[in-house]
Amino acid sequence: MLMYSSWVVLIFTSFFSVAVSDPRITEAGLYCGTTKAPLKANYIPSFINEMEKLSQKVASSNWGMHSINASPSPSPSSSSSSSSSSSSSSSSSVIPIFGFAQCFGDMSHTDCLLCYAASRTKLPRCLPSVAARIYLDGCFLRYDNYNFYAEATDGARDGVNCSGGGVEEDGRAGLGERVGRVVERVVGVAVGEGGGGGGGGGGVYALAQCWKSVGREGCRECLRKAGREVRGCLPKREGRALNAGCYLRYSTHKFYNQQPLLHADPQNGHFKFSGSLRRRGVIVAEVLAAAAVIMLALSASYAAFTKLSKIKKENNNLGQISSSISKSSLNYKYETLEKATDYFNSSRKIGQGGAGSVYKGVLPNGKVVAVKRLIFNNRQWVDEFFNEVNLISGIEHKNLVKLLGCSIEGPESLLVYEYLPKKSLDQFIFEKNRTQILNWKQRFNIILGTAEGLAYLHEGTKIRIIHRDIKSSNILLDENLIPKIADFGLARCFGADKSHLSTGIAGTLGYMAPEYLIRGQLTDKADVYSFGVLVLEIVSGRRNNVFREDSGSLLQTVWKLYRLNTLTEAIDPCLGGDFPETEASRVFQIGLLCTQASATLRPSMSQVVHMLSNSNVNVPTPNQPPFLNTGVQDSDSSIKSYNSTNSFISNALKKIGVSYSYSESSTSRNSDGPSRSEESIVQV
Repeated sequence: MLMYSSWVVLIFTSFFSVAVSDPRITEAGLYCGTTKAPLKANYIPSFINEMEKLSQKVASSNWGMHSINASPSPSPSSSSSSSSSSSSSSSSSVIPIFGFAQCFGDMSHTDCLLCYAASRTKLPRCLPSVAARIYLDGCFLRYDNYNFYAEATDGARDGVNCSGGGVEEDGRAGLGERVGRVVERVVGVAVGEGGGGGGGGGGVYALAQCWKSVGREGCRECLRKAGREVRGCLPKREGRALNAGCYLRYSTHKFYNQQPLLHADPQNGHFKFSGSLRRRGVIVAEVLAAAAVIMLALSASYAAFTKLSKIKKENNNLGQISSSISKSSLNYKYETLEKATDYFNSSRKIGQGGAGSVYKGVLPNGKVVAVKRLIFNNRQWVDEFFNEVNLISGIEHKNLVKLLGCSIEGPESLLVYEYLPKKSLDQFIFEKNRTQILNWKQRFNIILGTAEGLAYLHEGTKIRIIHRDIKSSNILLDENLIPKIADFGLARCFGADKSHLSTGIAGTLGYMAPEYLIRGQLTDKADVYSFGVLVLEIVSGRRNNVFREDSGSLLQTVWKLYRLNTLTEAIDPCLGGDFPETEASRVFQIGLLCTQASATLRPSMSQVVHMLSNSNVNVPTPNQPPFLNTGVQDSDSSIKSYNSTNSFISNALKKIGVSYSYSESSTSRNSDGPSRSEESIVQV
């Protein structure tokens, strides 16, 4: 039975690899028009409608074109069934939208849908431009405010993408001739068939694809130009011509799908995109369906569907969010938030981070809110948005930013938070031109309030929540300087029955605990470590710039002064000596206690709150924190030594491809809502 099952798996996998091979979603080129839609044109809903219509056509035929708000116009001669026009309007405020999408001829139907979905999530970055086009390596998507369907070339917008580095000197001999020969043959096949083709020879491979709307002559014109353009990429390993009516690519590695979706010529290795492709796809689909039934019966199809099941899970998450939000008070209409922010006017922008922009909005009832605008251009958006909504929508605490609601109706998703006029903490402790200097009492209250907020996340809710990105820019202040923890996009739930979570690394260098950074082991003690770094920053008024050999990290400096019993030297000079020395040294010691290299030695956040709230409680002696240069290690045998930590962490970071030069500059921000510095975020 086991041998039989393995045999069926092999057969199924060989067939299924044809259907789900490679959706080729690498972005080859993106162009956003310079003309913007007027604020009153109601453009976004029309855009969404147009994308939905195109989706239906692509799902049916692997390509399609559609227009909306435009007068009917004749279809191009090469296609009689894919162009349609929706409602027309003579109003000057209504902007017509002409849309076109096409997958390349070697793509399976499944891969086509995956590629189109990727292009559709990337293209809204151009909004509210009335024209945009995106080239992925497996498909093309464009919209514009005029009928461009028969447009073969565009002198202003056609482009070339050269990549892959240069070929080694000993491999350059004859490369230009081989590329020219293969490209010429492929172009000839594509033009002859009036569509597309591909092939290879001499270690060079190429694929040419014309859009179905341009006709044979348009295809000839476009590909002849493209053939001349890609030769300019030599001696690069890859070249792509991105023209209005076609796409042409050569490469030194085989990137296309050839069998059995294409008609091939065994004599020259070239192939054409057959007119019977759709029928062949149907036959393959029928075989796959039969094989899938067998595999499901044998309970062995999970591995083959892994790629698609992940996408399905993400879509289910979106469906759950949409369903639950639409039935609750969290739901905001996109148009309401659009008007509240004066159509996301730049003058209303109060923050910018890696996840999106934040705008000040005024609702119809006069309530002032912060609207976070998320342009979802990758799958990570699903997880982050789901966390923001699902984890904190029902949580209320005086030291947590309150999520008021959200909207997922438009091309970008919106999160609505309470408005905090004092902005983020980093602007009060790091900026040179500070309008207000925080005194000692204010700093202490911010530290205590942040600790109480974290303790609530870790122990005050039904499920433990780990924030994963505690830092000064994610601590916002209200009008009374009460701290509120923001940005839960990276947060994770932590079951009571688990000792830790094993997860990908995400957070900000300088704040991530060593056990999490190196091994991906996540516990609430990772937040404790980040909090400890934050404490040292608040008291000293200095960033924790890790891996800086000139002046050393903040942890290094504070630890050295702690060993010398001169901690007061590290206190922010802006305080002018106006602080209680004993209490300040005690807070420094608590910060060092939280940043110990061993997670088991760090206190819980509830213990931290207890130590901060009760001056008579003894603070344990901390061990040396990690990330210290060997030259400053203390030789005292009573202190635990971590001489190898610095080199170990450096090597670990190099292995996972993370640069360890921490950026001092924060994003230019005037944030009243949640924000995240894109430069400082690390995700592996």
